[in-house]
Amino acid sequence: PMRLTLHTDYSLRVLMYLATFPDRLATAEQIATAYGISHHHITKVVQRLSRFGFVETLRGRKGGIRLALAPEDISVGAVVRATEEDFDLVECFRSKTACCITPVCRLQGALSDALEAYLEVLDNWTLSELATSGTGLARRLGAH
Repeated sequence: PMRLTLHTDYSLRVLMYLATFPDRLATAEQIATAYGISHHHITKVVQRLSRFGFVETLRGRKGGIRLALAPEDISVGAVVRATEEDFDLVECFRSKTACCITPVCRLQGALSDALEAYLEVLDNWTLSELATSGTGLARRLGAH
């Protein structure tokens, strides 16, 4: 089965945290504490999310992290596409392949279709839907 990288998992969790508490700035420390994840990992994730335009960071004593876009404008599919390193499900997805049947094999087409459908489903889910008040996220994440 396809597995998302830890970076993508943490990216989605950071964004869900920020969407859950939209009226305040968060810190990497607060997010790391809420999830029980290393502060160093969260800091790296936040830097990349900032580069991708999903979050903005404000420096200074009263600084912090917040969403750069409205939660309803951030699709899970967009985050996954930005944060996953590659979608090479099997060897023939790469430009250089040693598999002798690649020129006549239809597996790549089938897997490409499946990957496209997978990402399309994720495109239909927004951060807003993941972090609505009824999900209990705020209670689980606490008011760190």
